[in-house]
Amino acid sequence: MKNILVPVEIHSSIESVLRTSALLARRFGGHVEGVALGPDLPDLVAFDMPVSWTMSDQNAWRELAEDAHRRFETYMMENGVPAQAGSVASDGPSHSWLAENSFGDSQMASYARVFDVSIMGRPGAERGDPRMATAETALFESGRPVLLAPPLPVETMGESIAISWNQSTETARAVAFAMPLLKAAKKVYVLTIENFSVEGPPGDQLAASLARHGINVEAVTRPNARTPGEAVLDQSAKLGCDLLIKGAYTQSRLRQMIFGGATAHILSRATIPVLMAN
Repeated sequence: MKNILVPVEIHSSIESVLRTSALLARRFGGHVEGVALGPDLPDLVAFDMPVSWTMSDQNAWRELAEDAHRRFETYMMENGVPAQAGSVASDGPSHSWLAENSFGDSQMASYARVFDVSIMGRPGAERGDPRMATAETALFESGRPVLLAPPLPVETMGESIAISWNQSTETARAVAFAMPLLKAAKKVYVLTIENFSVEGPPGDQLAASLARHGINVEAVTRPNARTPGEAVLDQSAKLGCDLLIKGAYTQSRLRQMIFGGATAHILSRATIPVLMAN
């Protein structure tokens, strides 16, 4: 994964986001491009600038964008991801910053279409946590995978990977996007939770397909003693995995919001990085 987009917003998981980005860049010699995440001021002004929106508000958001830039730049330089020299691509990891103005969620998701992956914080319910709207906009509008960093920074990522295989098209796309990670992993588990699947090829067929790529893979099936989301996270932990691959919203998003579901649970509870695609 050579092209990595990191929308930077100062929230409770920002250190974990930056840590995850640096790990991925160093693993693949990738380029990390940071961009400030927040209101897109020109669009706000052009379409419907509220009366209460003052110049001081605009200045405050610009200051937040500048703070995001400083935080990103400092972390990358201190953690083995040097600045890119001009426009020439380097053989090793590198980073750059897009602009001083911030991107809104939709603008960020549109820009993400030319990247291999976007990295952002796992959404939370507390004040100061990463926003659910950011992750969902990227999942639905970018056409690319999203790598969600857990609240606390991790030491490793991608050494041992669990694929939450429910036979869906969403998970198939997530697996295809994750192939560089799967090929670099020491061990991959195709994890099937009983009674949690749609019509499609079983896990052992996916494992056989991945094995032809030289991947050290094993298909495992586990009982669904709890809710599917809980079972996926519990079994991933028992297998010692440090990365989870999952399709997003096999059920409709509205149904998951009302009744709950595996994606909703994992979006709110995962303690390891999760790569998702829709």
